[in-house]
Amino acid sequence: MADSVARSRLSDALTSRRGAWVSLGLVLILMTLLFGAFGSAKAPGGNAQAPAASESTQVGEILKSFPNADRQSVLVVASRADGAALSDADVTRLKDLVPVLGDRAAADPSGPMLSDDKKAAVIVTPIIASDANAENAKTIAALRADVAAHTPTGLTLQVTGGPAFGADVASSFEGADFTLLIVTILIVAVLLIATYRSPILWLIPLVVVALADGLAGRMTAAAGAAWGLQFDSGIISVLVFGAGTNYALLLISRYREELQTTDDHRRALSTAWRKTAPAIIASNVTVVLALLTLVLAVIPGTHGLGVSSAIGLLIALASVLFLLPPLLAVCGRRVFWPFVPRPGDVRRQGRAWRAIASRVVRRPVVSLLAGLALLAVMAAGLFGTSVGLDQLEKFRVQSESAAGLEVLSAHFPPGEAQPILIVTDSAQADRVVTAAKDVEGVVRVQPVGTTADGDLTKIMVTSDYAPSSEKSLNQITALRDAVHAVPDAHALVGGAVATDLDARDGNQRDLLLIAPLVLLVSFIVLLILLRSIVAPVLLLLVNLASAVAAIGAGAWLSRVLFGQHALDLQVPLLAFLFLVALGIDYTIFLVHRARAEAAERGTRAGMVEAIAHTGGVITSAGIVLAAVFAALGVLPLVTLGQLGLIVGVGVIVDTLVVRTVIVPAIFALAGDRIWWPGRPHRAPQPAAREDARTEMSVLGSSQQ
Repeated sequence: MADSVARSRLSDALTSRRGAWVSLGLVLILMTLLFGAFGSAKAPGGNAQAPAASESTQVGEILKSFPNADRQSVLVVASRADGAALSDADVTRLKDLVPVLGDRAAADPSGPMLSDDKKAAVIVTPIIASDANAENAKTIAALRADVAAHTPTGLTLQVTGGPAFGADVASSFEGADFTLLIVTILIVAVLLIATYRSPILWLIPLVVVALADGLAGRMTAAAGAAWGLQFDSGIISVLVFGAGTNYALLLISRYREELQTTDDHRRALSTAWRKTAPAIIASNVTVVLALLTLVLAVIPGTHGLGVSSAIGLLIALASVLFLLPPLLAVCGRRVFWPFVPRPGDVRRQGRAWRAIASRVVRRPVVSLLAGLALLAVMAAGLFGTSVGLDQLEKFRVQSESAAGLEVLSAHFPPGEAQPILIVTDSAQADRVVTAAKDVEGVVRVQPVGTTADGDLTKIMVTSDYAPSSEKSLNQITALRDAVHAVPDAHALVGGAVATDLDARDGNQRDLLLIAPLVLLVSFIVLLILLRSIVAPVLLLLVNLASAVAAIGAGAWLSRVLFGQHALDLQVPLLAFLFLVALGIDYTIFLVHRARAEAAERGTRAGMVEAIAHTGGVITSAGIVLAAVFAALGVLPLVTLGQLGLIVGVGVIVDTLVVRTVIVPAIFALAGDRIWWPGRPHRAPQPAAREDARTEMSVLGSSQQ
C-alpha cells in the first residue's frame, strides 16, 4: 500500500503542470553535469582473447621481458601474378627491395626466402610495434606505400603478419561506430514513425534514448578506464537503444490507452507511469542482473561487457522513467497528432490480437504443439554447428594482410605465419627443444632469444598444420604435455594458436557457469513479480527452448546465407544471455498485465485481455529490438554480425510465437493453477460471472 502511494506521488510529481517543468529541468541539469564530468573519458584499448590466468597470456607477459620485445615481424609475401614459379630475375629484384624496406625497419630485413615450390617468397621485416593497432596502422601504411612504389613488374607483393593484420582490423573499424549509430537511429526512427503514425511523437522517445546512449557511452568509458575493462561499445549502444525504446513503447502505449478513458492527459500519463513502472523496472533489473553475472567470466571482453552494459541499461531506465514523462506531460495529448486518442476509442483497440488470443485459448493443445514444433525445427540447426573461427574468418572485410596470409599458407608450412612460442628456463632449453621436436606435426624448433640476464630462453616452433585447425589445437595440447614433462624447465607454450585454444576453453567455462546463473536470476525476478512458483518455472522453460531454437536457426542461416561454417567463440554465451534476459522482458510485459487482468476476469479471460492490450506494443518492441540488433551487421566483425542475426531472429520468434501462441496456450491449459500458491483473482460476483460467460461466448462465436 505504501509502495502504491509513493508511486502515485512520484508519478503525479513528474506529470503535474508545475512538477513536469521542475522534473524536466532537474533531469536535464543532472544529465548536463554528467556529460561534463565524463565527457573526456576514453575506454581502454585491448581485445584480449584468452583468460588472464591462461598459459598463453602468461607467455605473452613473460615475452615483454625479452630484449626488443616491442619488435614484431612484418612479412612481405611475393608471388607472380600468373601463378608461375619465381625466376632468378624475380628473386634478384626482390633482393633489391630489401634496402627499401630497411628504411622503415627496426632491424635489418631478412630474405627473400623461397618456398619449396618456388612459387612464393617472403621478406621478414622487423618493426617497432605498439599495443594500439591504430598506431601500427600508420607504420604499415607507410611500408605498403614504399612496397607499392617499388613492386617489380609481373609480381604481386602483399604486406602481412601480426602487426599488418591488426592494422587492417583497425582500419576496417574506422567510422564503423558512427555508421552503427546512424543506422541504429534511422532504424528506430522509421519503426517509431510506423508505430505511432505521427510526425511528432516519434521524436520524443528517440531524443530521450539518444541522450541516454550518449551519456552511457561516456560513463561506460570512464568505468572501463577506472576498472581496466575491455568491451565492445557497439553492443552497449545497441542495448541502450533497443531496451530504452522498448520501455518507451510500453509507457506510451499505456498512456495512449489511458487517454481513451479520460480528458485529463496528465492524469492519464500519471496512471500509465504507475501501471507500467513495475514491469519496466522488473524487466530492466532482470537484464541488468543477468549481465552482471558476466563479471564471473574469465574472457576479458565478456567480463568487461557485463558491468558496462549494466551501466548503460540503468541509464536507459532512468531516462525513460524520469525524462520521458515530463516531456510528454509538457507536450500534452496533441503530440499524437493526427491520430489523437479520445475517450471512447477504447472499444476499437486490440481486435486482431484479441481474436488471435481467443483462438489460442480455445484450442490450447493444438496451439502449444504447433509452437513447440516450430521451435524444434529451428533448434535442429544446431546439428552440424561448430564453435570457433580462425583469424581470417573473424572479419567480413577482406584485407591485404588476409590475402597475404593465404598465399603464405599455400606455399610455406601453414604454421609459418603464426609460429608457436615457448619460454623456458635456459638451463633446460636444449631438453625442451628435443621434447618439442618429437611432437607430431612439428616442422622446425629453434631458440630465438634470451632475457638480458640469460635465465629464460624463447623457442619458436613451426607447425605443419593450419593455424586453429583441429590438428593445430590438439598439437598445442601435445606440446604442452611434452614440455611440461621436462624436469625443472618450467616451460610454457604460447602464441596465436595457443591463445585460440585457451580462448575456446575459457568461453566454454564461461558458458557452463553463466548460463545457469542467467536462468536463476530470471527465475528469481519472475518469482518475486508473479508471487508464484508454477508460472516462473513454465515461463523459464519456454524461454530456454526459445533461446536454443534461435541459436540453432541463426547458426543455420549463418552457414547457408553467409558461408560461415562455425559460430565465433563468444556468440553462444552472449546470444543465450541476451535471448533469455530480453525474452523475459516481453514475458514480464505480458504476464504482469495478465495477472492484473486475472484479478477481475479469471486466468484464461485475463490472458486474452492482456494480449489484446499488449500484443501490439510487444510486437512493435520486438521488431525494434530485432532491427537494432541486426544493425550490428554493419560492423566488420563476424562475431557481432552473428550475434545480431541470432538475437534478431530470436526476438521476432519470441514476440510472434512464444508470447502470442505458446505462453497463452500454457496459461489456458494450466488455468488458475498457473498462479500457485497464490491466487491473483477474486471470485466474480454473479453479475460479473455472467459477464465473463457472455464475453467468452462472444469470443468463441467469433471463431466460428
